[in-house]
Amino acid sequence: MKISNLQRLVHQKLDVIEVHDRKTAHLLCKMIPASCPFEQDIKLFNRTLFHIPPLCKLNPLYEEMVTLRFKSLCYLADECGEDITLYY
Repeated sequence: MKISNLQRLVHQKLDVIEVHDRKTAHLLCKMIPASCPFEQDIKLFNRTLFHIPPLCKLNPLYEEMVTLRFKSLCYLADECGEDITLYY
């Protein structure tokens, strides 16, 4: 199987996932970060030496993961009536 076919299959599988369980939704919201964890400023003596830009968009599954996190947040807010500000 070619990598592009495998990648397409993974994309399709992630796209169709529906969240219908509170515990799973909480787990997904905790595991998938709200912003790229790699973006940061490198400082020395309170002076910025350089900035590392967000690299998450280079991940081929980035959009699907963000969508899955969004589905989880919507489920918790809309279906369960929970306050989701904890995850922002």
